[in-house]
Amino acid sequence: MGLMIKIIEIHGREILDSRGNPTVEVEVTAQTETTGKKTTGRESVPSGASTGRFEAIELRDGQERYFGLGVQRVVDHINTKIRRELLGMNVLEQVQIDRKLVELDGTDNKGNLGANALLGVSLACARCAAAALDMPLYRYLGGPNAKKWPMPMMNVINGGAHAKNHLDFQEFMIVPVGAESFPDALRMGAEIYHFLKKILQKEGKLTAVGDEGGFAPDFSNAGEVFACLQRAVEEAGYKVGSDVAFAMDAAASELYSEEDGMYHFPGEAQTHAEVDVNLRRPDTQGGAYTSDAHVKTQETTEKKEILRSAQEMISLYEELTTEYPLISIEDGLDEDDWEGWQEFTKRMKEQVMLVGDDLFVTNVKRIRCGMDLKVANAVLIKVNQIGTLTEAMDAIELAQKNGYKAIISHRSGETEDSFIADLAVAVNAGWIKTGAPCRGERTAKYNQLLRISETL
Repeated sequence: MGLMIKIIEIHGREILDSRGNPTVEVEVTAQTETTGKKTTGRESVPSGASTGRFEAIELRDGQERYFGLGVQRVVDHINTKIRRELLGMNVLEQVQIDRKLVELDGTDNKGNLGANALLGVSLACARCAAAALDMPLYRYLGGPNAKKWPMPMMNVINGGAHAKNHLDFQEFMIVPVGAESFPDALRMGAEIYHFLKKILQKEGKLTAVGDEGGFAPDFSNAGEVFACLQRAVEEAGYKVGSDVAFAMDAAASELYSEEDGMYHFPGEAQTHAEVDVNLRRPDTQGGAYTSDAHVKTQETTEKKEILRSAQEMISLYEELTTEYPLISIEDGLDEDDWEGWQEFTKRMKEQVMLVGDDLFVTNVKRIRCGMDLKVANAVLIKVNQIGTLTEAMDAIELAQKNGYKAIISHRSGETEDSFIADLAVAVNAGWIKTGAPCRGERTAKYNQLLRISETL
């Protein structure tokens, strides 16, 4: 008979996330049978802005309060149905707890109770169990082999759904690949971030920060962004490529139109409305964009549209990778374009990480499908995309066993909780996305990694 630490209370509440929207917080209290010691673990649930169609359902109230975004119904599910089922279970039995949660919901997409209800309880159980055993969370989750600090991929320039500028692609990241320790990596990223701010200020660009702490100035295209990042790296005293590389999240599903099967670039079209039809642009921003020979234009009575096919998207990424040390491209094509992803992977898998986010949504079935079709070579892991800790860890294990990289990721709507920092170390992921080195809900993860790095 193993150690019994019995769940004696589960309590959910509505709190605010980093965007000022409601989200779920859960407290799980358990009692050790042999000593009578009571322990409480508290966790909260993040929320995304750019979400894939195949993600688990984040349940909202849909009523007048909080513009329909309230989570009182989810809290009620936690405090009644879920509480009744889990009271008396051993908090150490994470797999059984998560299985019970999935069965209780009874749907493939967690649409009954809500993935946000299931996840809050699942994570709080893990936090409670670690505390009851007096173990660091990363050690409880990963065991004695949890030893690798993750390389931060810092989102410092925002576009797409994360900003109200003309940048069509969503995230541009700096990756301090030359760092020898996590504190060094964090310091390098923070220093470059501040030099970037000075450059933007000097050029009269906006330096207000977005949801993930990155800046959201107006750039015309990806090439201009990378040229600016290159300047910031060099002015901070680092070498582009060997010390610091770049990464991007294209969030291409947001650009894709099912009507014509093309990727639409409205921001780029607006900023280049006066450019001639071949759209070749001179090096005016300290770095040429790319020779957009494959870009199509569509004249209408109102505007010129810039459209790209899947093949033209891949060519664009190849050009950017040739010109800049771009080591990771996330969601480069639409979440349903398996054929395009096959070609994308065939042409670029040797040069860069091709990361599936909307493509895989931390779902074992979709990851297996991708592996069978030989698409991508990395999986973005967002625990709230699937709904329980066990399912997220199953996705990580499947990826790593098949030679795919696993990147642990935050969401744009975060809380001050730092669970994913411990998770990244627990599974030896090697990579973490948790925003710019700015804003408390982002630095909470970085600061936790600083603490953990002292013990590794």
